[in-house]
Amino acid sequence: MNPDPDYSAAYVVLRTEDGAEGHGFTFTIGRGNEVVRAALDALAPFVTGHTVDDLGEFARRLTHDSQIRWLGPEKGVMHLAAGAMINAAWDLHARRAGKPLWQLLSEMSPESLVELVDWRYLSDALTPAEAVDILASAQAGRTQRAKTLEEHGYPAYTTSAGWLGYSDEKIDRLARQAVADGFRLIKLKVGADRADDVRRLALARAAVGPDVRIAVDANQRWDVPEAIAWMGELAAYHPWWIEEPTSPDDILGHATIRRALAGSGIRVATGEHVANRVVFKQLLQADAIDVVQLDACRVAGVNENIAILLLAAKFGKPVCPHAGGVGLCEAVQHLSYFDYIAVSGRLDDRVIEYVDHLHEHFTDPVVVERGAYRLPSAPGFSTRIKPESLVRYSYPEGAAWN
Repeated sequence: MNPDPDYSAAYVVLRTEDGAEGHGFTFTIGRGNEVVRAALDALAPFVTGHTVDDLGEFARRLTHDSQIRWLGPEKGVMHLAAGAMINAAWDLHARRAGKPLWQLLSEMSPESLVELVDWRYLSDALTPAEAVDILASAQAGRTQRAKTLEEHGYPAYTTSAGWLGYSDEKIDRLARQAVADGFRLIKLKVGADRADDVRRLALARAAVGPDVRIAVDANQRWDVPEAIAWMGELAAYHPWWIEEPTSPDDILGHATIRRALAGSGIRVATGEHVANRVVFKQLLQADAIDVVQLDACRVAGVNENIAILLLAAKFGKPVCPHAGGVGLCEAVQHLSYFDYIAVSGRLDDRVIEYVDHLHEHFTDPVVVERGAYRLPSAPGFSTRIKPESLVRYSYPEGAAWN
C-alpha cells in the first residue's frame, strides 16, 4: 500500500488581527501534497476576512458551498483541506481559551457540542436529541474520568514493532521491547506474502506471549475472499483485529469479512481512509466493523469527528484512532480523551495508535510512558510545528530537500 512514503503534511496557519494564531495540517505521504495545498488556497476566500467565533458555522461554511461540494461532496482532497482549516480554527480557539483542546471540548454542554455537528444525512441512525442524551448521561462522571487520565494516562498500542521488511530478529527484539515498555497491544503489517505473514505472526506471538494482544493491518491489499482466506491462516495466532482488510469504501465487503471471521474472534477495524461521517454511519448500521478507527485529519476536522464519536457511542463500538503519520498522534489524542471524559465514558478495548517518530518537530509533542499517553496541559490542539522544522522541511525550497 505505502512502499515508498515521504511523510508529509499540508500545513496551514490562521492569523487574526490581534496576532493570535491557529495551526492545522493534513497528513500525506508525499506526491499529491501540492494538490492539498492548492485546495487550501481554494478555501482561503471562505476564511480570510471572516470570524471564527462560531465553529459550527465555520465548519459548515467550508463544506456546504455548492461549487466546492461538486468536487466531493465531502471527500477527497477538498475534505482534507477543510479538515486542516477547521483543526487550525480549533487550535486557535483553544489557545485563546488557555486550555488544551481535550479540556475545552470536555467542559462544553451537551447542547453546545451537538450544535457543532453537521446533522445532514445522519438522522436515520442518530438524531440530535439522541446525541444530547448520550452526552448528558456522561456528564456526571466527567471530573472523575479526567482525574483517571491524569493519574494513569490513556492506553496506547505500538505499530513500530511490525513493519513489513523487518528481519525476524528485529521483530522479535522490538516485540519484546514493546512489552517491556508497557504496551499491551502491538500491530504487525500483513498482506505482502501469506507464508511470510504466518511466520512473522508466529514469531511475534512467541515473543509477547498469550496475554498481549496482536493486531494486524492489511492496508487495503485484499479482495473480500482473499481477506477471509488469508486471515483464516493467521487465526491460530489470535489476532485481535484485522485492519483495513479491503477497500475502505466497501461497506458490504467489510460486513462479509466480519461475518466470516466471527467464529475466530478476530475483529474487523477500519476508518483511517473513510471519507466522511456518512460512510462511518453506514459501516455501523451494517454491523460491518467492530472497531472505529477515526483519523484527526482525514475527515473535516474536530466537528465531523465529534459526529463520528457520537455514532460510535450510539452503536456501542470502541474507538481506536489511527495515528501513524506526521502529527497524528499529537492531534488525535485530544479526541480520545474527549471521548472517554464526555462521550462514551469507557476505556475498555480502547487504545490510541503510537508510532515513535517525527514528534520532535512539534512544540507540544506527545508523551507516552509505560504504554500510555499522558494528558497534555499546553493550550491548543498540539498541532503546531516548530518554526525551524517548517523552514528546513518546506518543499521544495527547504534545506532537507536539497
